[in-house]
Order: sequence, then structure tokens, then C-alpha cells
Amino acid sequence: MKIVILHDSIPTEGAGPDQTDVLIQADAVEAALVGLGHQCRTLPFSLNLGKVIGAIKQRKPDLIFNLVESVEGSGRLIHMAPSILDFLGIPYTGSSTDVLYVTSNKRLTKWLLTSAGIPTPESLSTKTIRDASRFFEGAYIIKSLWEHASIGLDDDSIVSVRNPSQLLRAMENHQSRLGGECFAERYIEGREFNLSLLAAEQDPQVLPPAEVRFDAYPPKRRRIVGYRAKWVQDSFEYRHTRRSFVFKKNEKPLLKKMADMAGKCWDLFGLRGYGRVDFRVDEEGRPWVLEVNANPCLSPDAGFVAAAFKGGLGFEGVIKRIIQDTCLCDSTDSEKALAGASSLK
Repeated sequence: MKIVILHDSIPTEGAGPDQTDVLIQADAVEAALVGLGHQCRTLPFSLNLGKVIGAIKQRKPDLIFNLVESVEGSGRLIHMAPSILDFLGIPYTGSSTDVLYVTSNKRLTKWLLTSAGIPTPESLSTKTIRDASRFFEGAYIIKSLWEHASIGLDDDSIVSVRNPSQLLRAMENHQSRLGGECFAERYIEGREFNLSLLAAEQDPQVLPPAEVRFDAYPPKRRRIVGYRAKWVQDSFEYRHTRRSFVFKKNEKPLLKKMADMAGKCWDLFGLRGYGRVDFRVDEEGRPWVLEVNANPCLSPDAGFVAAAFKGGLGFEGVIKRIIQDTCLCDSTDSEKALAGASSLK
């Protein structure tokens, strides 16, 4: 097949490691696709939609491998790339436009999780914070509403407050470094896990669970996967935050419960191809869903790929499964459309 790999447009100057990482993903995916016998070209996606559409039409791809995580540095525009591809009628990998929009809005994601009975920490926005019935005294973590990659997240993001006014001031102070809108989520002291899912013939395959281990952290230091832990290689956080697939036998029920919850998230949001669900497990052993990531990082050293390797899949095997699922979903959608059209006759 002729495949175009669509990725973020990276600024020529001042790009951080969270931005340039998508180029590493694109190179790895291209190598895998070529190894699988496909013809590949890469293409950056920007707000110059006329130019992007013209370039796509010129290449006449059979399929788009969608790696777009943000547009012009804004995560809230992630849905624009698949929306354009829907308009052009070109199949693409990963989740659909509406799924990417919903899961990129963290508050909307949490509302849907709660409605479905899936535990997720309570949260407040700058608009709902004045509702005294929903406020609770204690620790909150302030997060970006739209941005990914732990942008703006560090130790100072966790605040302990006694009243709504204190929390509102803290949120307002954090907004600029979080890229705009933010929300406050109940902070859960405990362990952190990532569960990756990959499309299979029927139900998605839940890959081996990974725990984020915080090694040699001082007792009073908050254990979170912030920006420095993910991207700043010479930082304490980066050097002392590691991924582990080793668990005790008595933890099997907990791991099974999280795997079941991850599968429910896949079904609830209608994920396609691949995804990742992030959990926090409190001190009483209860798992809580933090985020549902519909297009997790595919860099060779990323958590999703590490989980796939642990599950016996090489990188080419992962990419092959994603491509196969795209073709299957496109065929299924076409059959549904034809059946619907026939029923109208």
C-alpha cells in the first residue's frame, strides 16, 4: 500500500523534546512500514489546511498513519487531522475524530467515565469550583484540560487547600504554563500504572501492565510523572522514575481488575487500533482511571512499545496489527453504510 505518515508540524526553533519526539515516532513507523513492504512518505500537519490537503491529494495514499498529537503546539486541535481525513474519505489509523476530541478533553472524559460507573478522581473546573457542595478540603493536582505529555506538570502542581478561593487562585496561577484552561483533580497518594491495549481479531489485547516506580524519592516528595520525569534526561525525576513489569503473585487480582477496567474504557470510548489507560491505585488498593489516551506515543522507548515487547510483539508486529485493524474497521464501516442504504430502498 501507499501510506502517508501524518505528524505534527515542528517549529524550526525552540521545540522541546515533547514536540520533537513525534519525529522519532515517524521515523520508527516508516522503517516498520517499509519492512512490511509498504511505500511510505511523511507529511507534517499544520493549520495551512489548503497546503496539507493538496499534499495529501498529490500523494494519493491508500491509507494515512495518523501520528498527529497537536496542531501548531495545541493539543486541543488534535481532532483536526482525522476530521480532514474524514472529509477527504481516506482511511487512517487509530481512533476516530470524535473519539480523539472526547479523550483529549480530560474533564469530558472523566464525566463519561463517572456516568459509566468507572472510578475516576473527582475534579473541579474554574467554572464549577464555586459550587460549595462539590468542593472538598485537601490535596488537588492541577492539570491542563487539553494538553498531553505532562506539559506544565511538576511538584508545584499539587496544592493543599482549605477553601474554594484558595484553589481558584492556585488554578489561575497555573493556567499560563499549562497552555490555557486547566482543572483541579483530587490528588491520590499511591501507585501509578499504565495499561496498553492493542487491536486484535475480536476484543482488544490488553498488553502486560506496567507500574511506574519512583526510586529513592524522599519520603515527603510527591510521586507524579511530571514533565521532567518524562523529558528532562539529566533531572532527578527522569533518572529515578522507571517502568516495571514485575509484580508479586498476590497482586494478580488488582492487575486483573485494572485490565477489565481498561477493556471497559476501550468499549466506552470506541477506541480503535491502540490505546492506553493510566491508573492511580490508592493506599487501600483501589484503582482509579486518570486518563484514556487514544493515541499513545509509539517511540521505540515509549511505554506502549515496551508493553508490546513484554507481550512478545516486535515493533513491526505492532504496526502490522494497527494497519490490519484500520483496514478491517474501514471495511466494516463500508458494509454498515451499504446495509443502511439498502434498508432505505
